Amino acid sequence: MVSVTRAVFGDLPSGAGTVEKFQLQSDLLKVDIISWGCTITALEAKDRQGRASDVVLGFAELEGYLQKQPYFGAVVGRVANRIAKGTFTLDGKEYKLAINNGPNSLHGGIRGFDKVLWTPEVLSNGVQFSRVSPDGEEGYPGELKVWVTYTLDGGELKINYRAQASQTTPVNLTNHSYFNLAGQGSPNIYDHEVTIDADAFLPVDETLIPTGEVAPVQGTAFDLRKPVELGKHLQEFHINGFDHNFCLKGSKEKHFCARVHHAGSGRVLEVYTTQPGIQFYTGNFLDGTLKGKSGAVYPKHSGFCLETQNWPDAVHQPNFPPVLLRPGEEYDHTTWLKFSVA
Repeated sequence: MVSVTRAVFGDLPSGAGTVEKFQLQSDLLKVDIISWGCTITALEAKDRQGRASDVVLGFAELEGYLQKQPYFGAVVGRVANRIAKGTFTLDGKEYKLAINNGPNSLHGGIRGFDKVLWTPEVLSNGVQFSRVSPDGEEGYPGELKVWVTYTLDGGELKINYRAQASQTTPVNLTNHSYFNLAGQGSPNIYDHEVTIDADAFLPVDETLIPTGEVAPVQGTAFDLRKPVELGKHLQEFHINGFDHNFCLKGSKEKHFCARVHHAGSGRVLEVYTTQPGIQFYTGNFLDGTLKGKSGAVYPKHSGFCLETQNWPDAVHQPNFPPVLLRPGEEYDHTTWLKFSVA
């Protein structure tokens, strides 16, 4: 059985609306999601002793989400990840997007889907959020109708994304939760064992834009096909962390893509998706300046993201899976986050 409760989370400044919180609870998981950015603000999962801890980074109050912060728990779009130089050409016309990450456009621009109020609808086992992104929002062409649905079943949180466009536009939606399976506020993720089921990854330039090469993981730091303990692995390969797209054996059916195990607590997170890629990010840009839940600060490498997605900068790479949504088509993808203990 899943219970769904609804409460006020806070009011936006200058009468811009009320943000609500929806709590989904099963016997194994408790998830809090707010209507601002469809944001997961808390996710409590049990350890092997049956003790529940909140395993996502974030804030207890709305104010935290309204400040400059790194997309904690939010849905990002219209296009997740980076678009080189914030421009693309479609049917002979050049579109200019907001530049908000070095020379590039990141996660939908200055005011992406993470920074807007969505319309909620309570379901028997979850909540559906919807909004209409107007033509020209953040520079993107066409009106886009979007639905994001969270449903809970035992230890599995399912996220479904749907969209319909009035004219051809790139679309790539994902959730940007930062996890720490030891419990949010734990200092780092070095004792987490990570597996990603990918034979290839996308090398990037100094601004984190894919070079266009699809490189085999074999013999590199990116070979995560067997479990690696993150801290030891970063040391062994002398790397600062991960912020890369792993190329999945892309079928449009549900497929396993990643597993993270925290031996100390026994918590396991498995990710399944219908998408062709997953961005593994190890919180390299966290710097301890944000004050999170229960007074926690979030230093570098204190959380990880597993963002199921289309490949980044696909608008410029004809050999990448297509990212354009045309009128009459439907964008539809699903990701499953499955929590258990081992």
